[in-house]
Amino acid sequence: QVQLVESGGGLVQAGGSLRLSCAASGRTFSSYAMGWFRQAPGKEREAVAAISWSGGSTYYADSVKGRFTISRDNAKNTVYLQMNSLKPEDTAVYYCAADGVAWRYSGSYYDAYDYWGQGTQVTVSS
Repeated sequence: QVQLVESGGGLVQAGGSLRLSCAASGRTFSSYAMGWFRQAPGKEREAVAAISWSGGSTYYADSVKGRFTISRDNAKNTVYLQMNSLKPEDTAVYYCAADGVAWRYSGSYYDAYDYWGQGTQVTVSS
């Protein structure tokens, strides 16, 4: 059973930074792509960033390019999302997700991700 546990969310002023972490357990972490998604009230869940199993390929939504950085530490079974220059429109629940198939990288493709964390709230005040 794959488990994903996010941490690092909170309240921050516009222009500030947060670093989200997602600790994974239950299978060989280094074999699977990982992603971060977010969902704001009244909106659909959207892909924010994704990273391949090796870390060699990444995806970013246009709205976060140049501000957010996804990374992974396979030795620690953890994926990170560094968020800088935060804006009020970044306010959402952020979810960590894991691909269901080893050695596959599907970027932002929602249906590729079979495992989800419980989410962590990020609130950016203006």
